[in-house]
Amino acid sequence: MSDAFLVEIGTEELPPKSLRTLAQAFHDEVIIGFANLGLTPSNTQWFATPRRLAVRIESLPDKSPDTEEVVLGPPAAAAKNNAGQWTPAALGFAKKQGVTADELEFVESDKGPRLSFTKAVTGAQTEQVAARVVNEALAKLPIAKRMRWGSSRTEFVRPVHWVVCLYGDNDKLGSIFGLSASRFSRGHRFMAPEPIRIHSAMSYEDDLLAVNVIADYEKRKSIILKQVHDLAAHYSADAQIDDDLLDEVTALVEWPVALSGEFDSDFLRVPSQALIASMKEHQKYFHLQNSNGDLLPRFITVANIESSEPDRIVHGNERVIRPRLADAAFFYDNDLKTPLADRQAVLEKMTFQHKLGSVYDKVIRVTSLSSLIATQIGADAEIASRGAALAKSDLASELVNEFPELQGIAGAYYARAEGLGDDIADVIEQHYLPRYATDILPTSLEATAVAIADRCDTLAGIFAIGEIPSGSKDPFALRRASLAVLRLIIQNNLTLNLEQLFSEALTKLPIETPADSLGNLISYINERYYARYETQGIPVTTIRAVINQGINEPLDFENRLNALVKFSKMPEAIVLASAYKRVSNILAKAESYQSSYSSELLIEIGERALATAIEAITPRLEKAISTNDYSSYLTELASLREPVDTFFDHVMVNADDEKLRQNRLGLLSTLASLFGSVADLKELAIS
Repeated sequence: MSDAFLVEIGTEELPPKSLRTLAQAFHDEVIIGFANLGLTPSNTQWFATPRRLAVRIESLPDKSPDTEEVVLGPPAAAAKNNAGQWTPAALGFAKKQGVTADELEFVESDKGPRLSFTKAVTGAQTEQVAARVVNEALAKLPIAKRMRWGSSRTEFVRPVHWVVCLYGDNDKLGSIFGLSASRFSRGHRFMAPEPIRIHSAMSYEDDLLAVNVIADYEKRKSIILKQVHDLAAHYSADAQIDDDLLDEVTALVEWPVALSGEFDSDFLRVPSQALIASMKEHQKYFHLQNSNGDLLPRFITVANIESSEPDRIVHGNERVIRPRLADAAFFYDNDLKTPLADRQAVLEKMTFQHKLGSVYDKVIRVTSLSSLIATQIGADAEIASRGAALAKSDLASELVNEFPELQGIAGAYYARAEGLGDDIADVIEQHYLPRYATDILPTSLEATAVAIADRCDTLAGIFAIGEIPSGSKDPFALRRASLAVLRLIIQNNLTLNLEQLFSEALTKLPIETPADSLGNLISYINERYYARYETQGIPVTTIRAVINQGINEPLDFENRLNALVKFSKMPEAIVLASAYKRVSNILAKAESYQSSYSSELLIEIGERALATAIEAITPRLEKAISTNDYSSYLTELASLREPVDTFFDHVMVNADDEKLRQNRLGLLSTLASLFGSVADLKELAIS
């Protein structure tokens, strides 16, 4: 027999940024807890509001099946003495099981023959284990810091005030968090604060809805989204919905009511990102834009109450946001009084890393490296250098100090206000791009040069001081930086050699760099190729085949890999890869071999055919490799399948005649050099 189950934990306001995670984890742990007892739940759902976490199971068995358990006792050899009588060990085991020794039996186990007893195990009853399952689930929740309240030693993320626990009609299921579970919950804190009766697990949502609580997190989120968009449309505006902010607002309200307010349009002279940050971070407001994407002097807030006087709530929010925006305006106006170049004195006092000097020291290094990169990629070296020299200046501004997420953005505003031009402003703002894996790239080559230089300096410096990332520890975000370098180079089709760039970056550091710094850095970058390409479904062996070539130009790596992916789909690929592996093994076992062969010593039809085929395609292969046409190279190489097969079928490499043997090894050496020109084809061979 099955019935519906419900548990609700009523608390003080829960942390909004972790509410969803807590609710899902609570649900998962409860489900696992019951399942581990043989009570398999079906049709489960989690609920979460600022004051409650809940789990509902539509169908939960009232009892798990009875089972049998085999309890192992002492070894069979120790069960009876020489007279065939039960030993004290056997008698003690029988007593412990509550039976006589004659009721025991011998079984084979992984530890040899043992005395055993098979006992019946009564299945778990839901009504008896429910409280235990819930308590164990609560103890496993991902809570960084738990708290106590009152005189209780119970710990949770917030004080617990009530617990609802129902199984069918039974609401006497035990104690949870030291509180007797019941069927009485609480409604909205202000609109319906009195205890309310939950009639059944299946009426849970409707019972709470009647007291102004929308228990379903996703349903509440959808309501908020619709209200915000509808209200924005009323003002002919577009509401900008940040997913994280939407989740946070959903976690802050039980009965959402969207309201719109205004702020003084004079504030629009301040960088819009600063105004948005103020509204979003401090007040949890959604900002509005017009059809041109310009910020409007209006916001939308989501109240947690349906007021008879909504205007008072709106006016209250308008009063609160004004000083926030005024602070942003003050910082901006104050920052404009100091040119970006004059802020370098402050950068000299800001530590980048104590062994690598100040932020200003880093700026000097990046400026020099940016000029070098710009020259190599055809960018304007002067713009790149001037932009790099000012790229970090806004770190010393009051606006960025208040809103760190505006670094680069604030600097671009200040550069334009100084009349430095869009080119310099773009370098300052865009050299931070891409900030994450799917972020956009800089729009100019000058900004791209500085973006690469900035990351190369960081990578070189941190590796030189031995702070190499390990496991999950990556305090300087070197993984992100290295992947960004690869993206910047590959997606802009830039011919840049990482070994040369990192060598240059290492020489500019204010410390003596260890001899293995460059090698470690290149190896680290090579590992990032796996992260970049495995997500595209490219096999590890294919990626490794190119890594083995020691390619230091990311664009060249990409071109080789793309050609190899295409080649690996050809029927000849596996055959030639296996042949290359065989050739490599033969050459590795040879004490010595020559790198060429003599046509005059080719006496077998198979070896002559292979030599002829090699000589025929060599000019085409040389042309393809010289133009980096790797796809054509590998396609041409596929034509060697038949002569290679014939060679290995009919020619004995290790001939008794030393001259013939060396000549054949020379032929295979020539073949191996062709096989390994684009990638290490051996990696494609089936083990």
